[in-house]
Amino acid sequence: MNSELEKIDLIRARLEVSYKEAREALEQEGGDVVQALVNLEERGRDLGERFQARGQEMVGQVRGILQKGQSYRIKVKKGDQTVYEFPATIGALGLIGALASSEIAVLGALGTVAAMANKYTLEFERRGKSPEEESAGLGE
Repeated sequence: MNSELEKIDLIRARLEVSYKEAREALEQEGGDVVQALVNLEERGRDLGERFQARGQEMVGQVRGILQKGQSYRIKVKKGDQTVYEFPATIGALGLIGALASSEIAVLGALGTVAAMANKYTLEFERRGKSPEEESAGLGE
């Protein structure tokens, strides 16, 4: 039993895995420490590659969303006068900030109440191609 525990400790020290993972790998390989190490390394490499691929996919999705957001503008208006105008992606980042921080959420709520009291409105505008032009370009 002592030698099995030493083997498990050796595997854990080399690969920083749990006792359960080390014991299972050792049992799968019939007590062969070297083969257990090889198999655990391969599993870890596969997992790392999957994380990397998923991360690259997510970065691509975020880029697409940011590019699409650049064609939309948010206008803060009072009556017919535009007071402030900014890309929709900035608004989305503000929303993410509000979700991440309670202080920012409180400031956003106070700003919204003040804007409503002063009769400010939000207007969303799409710039660039019209939807008809864009759908015509999809068939090319």
